[in-house]
Order: sequence, then structure tokens, then C-alpha cells
Amino acid sequence: MSNVFDTLKERGFIAQTSHEDELRELFANERVTFYTGYDATAESLHVGHFLQAIAMRHMQLAGHRPIVLLGGGTTMVGDPSGRTDMRKMLSEDDINHNAERFKEQLSRFIDFSEDKAILENNANWLMKLQYIPFLREVGAEFSVNRMLTAECFKSRMEKGLSFLEFNYMIMQAYDFYKLNQLYDCKVQCGGDDQWSNILAGADLVRRKSQNKAYALTFNLLTTSDGKKMGKTMSGALWLDKDKTSPYEFFQYWRNIEDASVEKCLGLLTFLPMDEVRRLGSLEGNKINEAKEVLAYETTKLVHGKEEADKALEAARAIFSSNSVSQNAPTTLVDKDKLDNGIDILELLKMTALAPSSSEARRLVEQGGITINDEKVTSKDFKINSSMLKNDIIMIKKGKKTFHQVKVK
Repeated sequence: MSNVFDTLKERGFIAQTSHEDELRELFANERVTFYTGYDATAESLHVGHFLQAIAMRHMQLAGHRPIVLLGGGTTMVGDPSGRTDMRKMLSEDDINHNAERFKEQLSRFIDFSEDKAILENNANWLMKLQYIPFLREVGAEFSVNRMLTAECFKSRMEKGLSFLEFNYMIMQAYDFYKLNQLYDCKVQCGGDDQWSNILAGADLVRRKSQNKAYALTFNLLTTSDGKKMGKTMSGALWLDKDKTSPYEFFQYWRNIEDASVEKCLGLLTFLPMDEVRRLGSLEGNKINEAKEVLAYETTKLVHGKEEADKALEAARAIFSSNSVSQNAPTTLVDKDKLDNGIDILELLKMTALAPSSSEARRLVEQGGITINDEKVTSKDFKINSSMLKNDIIMIKKGKKTFHQVKVK
């Protein structure tokens, strides 16, 4: 068994750990059961979850056993970490639906056959808890003073933290305790914004059962200036192809800043690190080769080789000559509507090139939109049937984002 701790460190995953030397020794000497939790707050996972799934896959390939914990119970409360306000309350049916979608998506990265991984749902124990017994058994182990120093709570104190959300840390810690009892789970993993919650769980396991338990967090995907990656004009970068198409997913990684290429290759692909470093060291226009490899490898992992090949073909065709590709993103419009003319601001929203009228107006005013290679200079510009070339109108946003309009 290779020591996956060293692999994760070399590839840039590890942010913080408890008892680092012990943890490294643990991975070197035994098959470790570890877990990562996924609250079912949406119908799809996004790229932040993707990074965690890749880390879990590295650990599984090294011989260790992942537990994917779906948050059927914790989603009922909502994690305050990284939030300035309270999360939208979801119904139990919505949560269960989302959890099923997560299960399907995570199965692309994690092998659940022959006890190689475990799929659990914390609703199986959290929804059955009795309040007073739970407070006596678990609540007594937590110091309110210490909890209030956690970053996930501190950031909410000005705008207000509900008592509902204040319970989240205790519930997540109880998950680790429960998984330790059920499956001898010794490590909890997650994004670095979960450090306080994960550390609380490891502490609870050690106090209540005297078993060894460890906290391990992964670096968040950020740009060189510290901003979170994975946000597009139309929202989050989803793993569901109906929410973010394979082409859009490919284009996101093809267009990232030069400074982030090597980091993303290390975190989001399985390329050997020698190749990651070689690609990351390319300069000038050659760095685009590395970006293309990054875009192709990530799209292949999320959507499969066929979709990655289509996205690569479409991107190359458009980048080389602004030509039409059957695989480029396309919006279909009614012939009558196009004959009468469609306002440019409306069309930018229809194609999801802009999320709002104000953003569409800004793009036009700053000269960021061209139609068939002609720059649009007025917010009152209309697109009509006379602009069809080979049955297509090509819209370009900035230098790298292309979208086709066709008649239904």
C-alpha cells in the first residue's frame, strides 16, 4: 500500500490535519476507513465536491475505504459555514431527491463494489434522535464558549445566527462518532471551510470512546488572488450536464488564469506529477496546451470520454476559425420571433451568456458582445433572420465564449 498522505500532499490537497505524524503513519500501516459528508442542498454536485471526490478516489486507489455520507439529516438544519445568511429550508422530499442524484454522480468516481466503499445517510440516525437524551449524551461534551470561537459561527454573529444552525456542529460531530462506532471510521475529510466542524467530530470521538480519530481538510479551489473558483456568469459550475453542459464545463477550465493551471492539474486530474509540473511550466501561448489538457481531463472524468472528445472538437473548431461546430452550445428560437427581431439584452439572457438584464447591458456597453464578428454597440440592437449565415447566428462574449443561435 502506497502512503496516500504523501500523494495528497504532493498534489496540493492537504490544508490542515490533526496529529499529522500519527495520521501519516496510520495511512502507511493499515487499511483506513474514512469519510466525507455531502449535504443534499441542490440537485447536483459542483466543482468543490468534485475536488473532494478526486481526493477520495486517490485514497481508495491506495487501498483505503471511503464512506460517502449523504446528509439527509444535516441538510434539514443547514450548515452556516461560509454563509452570510441562513440557508433555504428544503422539504424532506427535496432532500431525498437531491441525495439520490448525489449518489448517482459520486458513483462515477468512487467504486462501491465488494466493500470497497460504503454509502450511508445520516438521516438513518439523526432523524430518530430524542432531544433530551441527545443533549445529555452529546451536548454535554461541547463548550459554547469554544464553539463561538469557530470561524463558521464568528462570521455570522453580526447578522445573527439561528439556534437551529448553532446545532449543526454538534450534529456533524455526532456523525463522526456514529461512523466510528458502526464502521471503525478513523478519519473525517472535507473542505478547509469545514475545519471547525471536522475537528469537533474528531474531539468527540476521542472523548466519548477513547478511540483514535483524525481531522483532514483539503484546500479550496481558489484563484491566485484567493477568490473561489467554479463560478460562471450563469451560476455555479455543476457536474450535471443539464445544469452545466460538457462544452461549458470544458470551456471553464480552458479559460482559467495561467497562474492556476498547474495547481488545477494536480488537484483535478490523475496525470503523473512530472507531467503536471511540465505542463505547468509552459510559458506564453504554450500554456494554452496545458489548459486544453486540463479541460479535456476534467471533462472526461465528469462526463466521459465521448463528451470530452466532442467538447475538444468544438473548442478547437471555434478557436481556430470562429467556425460553426455541431457540438458548440446552441439556443433554438422560434422563426416568427426571429423574423420580428429579438432585443440583444433578451437574447443574452435566453442564451445564459448573461444572468440578468443589468449584466447584459454592461456587457454590451463595454464592447464585450459581437454578432457574426460585428461588435454590438447599442443596448437597443435587435437580432433578426437576415443575420442567419448557414442557418446560424454566432454570438461571441469577450474573446473566448461562443454561442450559436438556430431556428427551431
